[in-house]
Amino acid sequence: MNPGVENTTQVLRVVVAAHKPYRMPEDPVYLPLQVGAAGKAPIGFARDDDGENISGRNRNWCELTGLYWAWKNLRADAVGLVHYRRLFKGRRGAASGAEFLKLLENHDVILPVKRRYYIETIHSHYAHAHHAEDLDATRGILAERHPGFLGSFDAVMAARSVHLFNMAVMKRSFFNAYCEWLFDVLFELERRLDISAYSRYDARVFGFVAERLLDVWLGAAEGGGAARTAEMKVLHLESQRWPSKAVAFLRRKFRSSAGNANMI
Repeated sequence: MNPGVENTTQVLRVVVAAHKPYRMPEDPVYLPLQVGAAGKAPIGFARDDDGENISGRNRNWCELTGLYWAWKNLRADAVGLVHYRRLFKGRRGAASGAEFLKLLENHDVILPVKRRYYIETIHSHYAHAHHAEDLDATRGILAERHPGFLGSFDAVMAARSVHLFNMAVMKRSFFNAYCEWLFDVLFELERRLDISAYSRYDARVFGFVAERLLDVWLGAAEGGGAARTAEMKVLHLESQRWPSKAVAFLRRKFRSSAGNANMI
């Protein structure tokens, strides 16, 4: 039997998205999942190409192929997603199942602590780091298919902090509702967006957009607006390379500003 397919409903399952062998948390609540597994050799984890899946989209959808797999194939009262290099932080390293369940007694959704941008809005930061049309097209889809989320989208885009990484732990009803909405939006975005000229990095667009959509869903009355949320710190298992990331961002920002000036 596949290690990710379970015959009985679990209380909590937290998927750890990975594309290579890596040391995993020992707590049995965690389920290591090989994402982008389609056509790849096994690495000893559950695979996101089993059951109903979008594993073949991993190059553009990143860890979302693992989120989709969990939504369609896991049986659990609460479901979470983390990364092999990035986990929720507990009292002693990676958060334990007991720590998650304690928070879920009085909360519906557990999120990473927000990242704050002091000189950028969420929209301007994305536009300088990627392609603004990704978000513009997403807004158009919301206007057509989910107009009740437009106010929340605009508020998130104008904000200077956001929950990133596509990491969360949710009670099942909230998890199902979020995934149904998120993938409806992203599949339509995939149909509309031409990424043929995108760099390999920017071609991960659907993962990047999803990071900004979690707060949109949480902020809308038609989405998770009623959800009781809690935050946990993030445990980074590898260097974040902040100096090189800062330099790369500033280069993109000033290159974009120079291009706009030339258009005036």
